[in-house]
Amino acid sequence: MTPRILIIAGSDSGGGAGIQADIRTVTMLGGHPMTAITALTAQNTLGVSDIMSVPADFVRAQIDAVAGDIGIDAVKIGMIGSAEIAEALIDWLGSLNGRVPVVFDPVMVATSGAGLADRDTLARFARLMALSTVVTPNLPELEVLTGERIAGSYALAKAARKLARDVGCAVLGKGGHDAGETVTDLLALPAGGLSTYEGARIDTRHSHGTGCTLASAVAVGLAEGMALPDAVARARAFVRIALKEAPGLGGGHGPMGHHKVRIDCAGGARPNQLTLPAADFAASEAFYRALGLTPIVRSEPRYARFEAADGNTLSIESADEIGGRAVAYFECSDLDGAIAALGKAGFTIDRLADDEDWGWREAHVTDPGGNAVRLYQAGENRRFPPWRLT
Repeated sequence: MTPRILIIAGSDSGGGAGIQADIRTVTMLGGHPMTAITALTAQNTLGVSDIMSVPADFVRAQIDAVAGDIGIDAVKIGMIGSAEIAEALIDWLGSLNGRVPVVFDPVMVATSGAGLADRDTLARFARLMALSTVVTPNLPELEVLTGERIAGSYALAKAARKLARDVGCAVLGKGGHDAGETVTDLLALPAGGLSTYEGARIDTRHSHGTGCTLASAVAVGLAEGMALPDAVARARAFVRIALKEAPGLGGGHGPMGHHKVRIDCAGGARPNQLTLPAADFAASEAFYRALGLTPIVRSEPRYARFEAADGNTLSIESADEIGGRAVAYFECSDLDGAIAALGKAGFTIDRLADDEDWGWREAHVTDPGGNAVRLYQAGENRRFPPWRLT
């Protein structure tokens, strides 16, 4: 069934964050986005010039309209807009009695620096967090929520754990505002569990809407029944690829490239990479360049990888290296589960999953027709390896 996600947030006229980013994220992950708009903002990549809150009773009317007909599998809350809206949300969330997962992104300040929550609204955040499944503060927001100065992953973990205990919901502390070449995010559970997520910092100014996107992606995962740590891992992968695919719009903090991410983060087993034998490397390379594919990896005279406009990739490799036959690659959201399913069905696994030098985790299988098949997980390394050409 299609996950039904209710997004309660503000509208960004520039299309980079807010409802606009949420809708793109939910859609690209295969969900159905529904909205209750809390505020209208006049903004672009350079900043926010004006904000108009929506009346609280109309926000509630939007919620009731979709809940009473379409139904809700998860809720994502972003910019709230006013203390009156916060009170309306507290009342409505209380009526859910925990039946639906709630992801709360405690938006306080826009990427450009504009304030998006006043003191009276902030005063109600603790009650909203207590009614949520997970709250996703960035480092400055976590400092406000805990009253602590945070520098480094140890302090981030300490603050996230404290907030999780105090409010009784999971806390995903995002470390993107911290210094260093590695970005560390920490998921703290109320019972004390802690999951760590790390990735190389992506050097780009086009990062508008990262928090909105992450929270909405987590909401889709929870609606699908994913465990929270797994939903966070997939959401982070979605954000990272969207950052790398940013179209470069505007003179300030531009939008991300949500439109090119789905093929990398969809569920199940998906055929997105094909490797073909190349007896004549130069001729094969010229052929796929002429076809309009973008070269992204090149190691002459043995290997080259190309990317199509939809994000699928194709490689050519020395015929001797791959036994003279094509190899089909299926990226699996649950690689171990896919291998187990094939084994249970009586199919032979030629090689169990193992880590490869190029950043993929890969298993080898031969299908009943004798075709070489690889089941793998690569995430951003399929299209964005460290040695990518473009």
